[in-house]
Amino acid sequence: MAKIIDYYFSPVSPWTYLGHARFQQIARKHGATAVPKPVDYGRIFPLSGGLPVTKRPPQRQAYRLVELERWRKHLGVPLNIQPKFFPYDARLAALAIIATGDVDKAMTLIAALLRGCWAEEKNMADEAEVVAAIRAAGLDSSALLQQAKAPETAARFESFTDEAIARQVFGAPTYVYRNELFWGQDRLEFLDRALEK
Repeated sequence: MAKIIDYYFSPVSPWTYLGHARFQQIARKHGATAVPKPVDYGRIFPLSGGLPVTKRPPQRQAYRLVELERWRKHLGVPLNIQPKFFPYDARLAALAIIATGDVDKAMTLIAALLRGCWAEEKNMADEAEVVAAIRAAGLDSSALLQQAKAPETAARFESFTDEAIARQVFGAPTYVYRNELFWGQDRLEFLDRALEK
């Protein structure tokens, strides 16, 4: 049986950034296919009790920064825990990912977009920065941007979000394998074990 992992995320999420490369390694190790599905957490949070970072109580906001620092040290990855351009409107970035129409290209672009915000201090809501990330991923920026702005791409974004809501997704990233949800990059070890079966 093919091993398919639905990958629900937002390109603005630091936890997606921290888990992305490790997730790719785990999928490759098991010969699994990751299916990237960027979704609109602005629609998901109100239905699942989640709050945007800026609306969370102060103690939760403070602890989030502690955890980001812990994970940065643990993984040894470049991470600005309080980037200048966060939060940002990730819609164009999400649409560009969908517009690739190819898993490998999408996964490469996701990495470039995440790195832009969390390691390179770029405003990833800016179209010029999205274009730069597309080029950094080795893709045709003009064609991809045109496809990203097409109505059918927006429809797929809404469809992925509807699907995530129906599957009880509430946070980013969420990996779904054989209808089992694994929420958060700190659950990748459990996904790894599930893929061994």
